[in-house]
Order: sequence, then structure tokens, then C-alpha cells
Amino acid sequence: MKRKTRRLWLVITCVAALGTAAGLTLSAFSSNIQLFMTPSQLNAKPPPADRTVRLGGMVVAGSVKRDRKGDTPINRFDVTDGQSAVTVSFEGILPDLFREGQSVVAVGSMAPGGGFMASEVLAKHDETYMPKEVAEALQKSGKWDPKFGPPPNAASWNAMTQKQASASVQGK
Repeated sequence: MKRKTRRLWLVITCVAALGTAAGLTLSAFSSNIQLFMTPSQLNAKPPPADRTVRLGGMVVAGSVKRDRKGDTPINRFDVTDGQSAVTVSFEGILPDLFREGQSVVAVGSMAPGGGFMASEVLAKHDETYMPKEVAEALQKSGKWDPKFGPPPNAASWNAMTQKQASASVQGK
């Protein structure tokens, strides 16, 4: 083999190896990515049941229902972005700062029978904090504009009631 031919095969081999490594890396990342979705996005285009997503919004006032299955607490509540609501089910102890009318991020997937099954619930840590994704979702929905001050509390923005949230959840 000539020197140029050997060099060409070496370059081809290196490019193929680099392409394979990049493909394997991207494949590994895609299975671990958690997309952030609002209730409106989740109702409009639900992800596959095996896909883990982060659902963010405000807990609808009056929607929290607590039950027990043996020693395990079962919690159901509605999360809204002001336009639509999704019922979230969570088995376990909710964070101490979880409150109705506060922002929340639930990590989980769509339940086979409908609704959202959370494996983890994250609550805001003080009255001025709002997860970046929730703030962006409120901005997109037109419920908040940062130039007019801090984000509103959930009770003040068009007071989505339990009745409206139930109609939104049932109407999907």
C-alpha cells in the first residue's frame, strides 16, 4: 500500500470511530433527558407513557386530596398553568413547603388510564422563588410579565377554581 492510501484509511477509520462514539453518546443522553412541560402542552400532546417529563405549574386551590394505601400516603392534586389543568397522583410524603396555590414541579410520566403519575414532587422554597420553567410558562401564557413586578401568586391570576380545573381535566 502506498503512503497516501494508508493515510486515507486511517482518516476514514478515525472518522468512523468518532461518529460511532458520538452516536452512542447522544443515544445515552436522549434516554436520560427530562423535558419540561406545562399542563397545556401535556394535554395538547401527551408524551408516551414510558417517557419521564417534568410537569410544572401552580397547584389549584381546593384540589389536594389525601388518602392512604396501607402505610403509604396517596396524594392527588391538580396542576395548572392558567389555561389547562392536569391531575397528578403521587405516592409518598409531599415536601413540607407544598401548598395549594404555590408553584410545583412534578417529575413522572403519564399514567396508563390518564392523568400524571409523579415519582417526585418539588415545591418552591420561599414566597419569592419560582422555578425558571414555571415562570417562563406563565410568561408564554400571558399570565405574567416580568416588567410589571414579581410573579403573581396563584390565587390572584384569574383565580382558576377547582370547578374550572376539573372541567379542564375532564375536557381533554
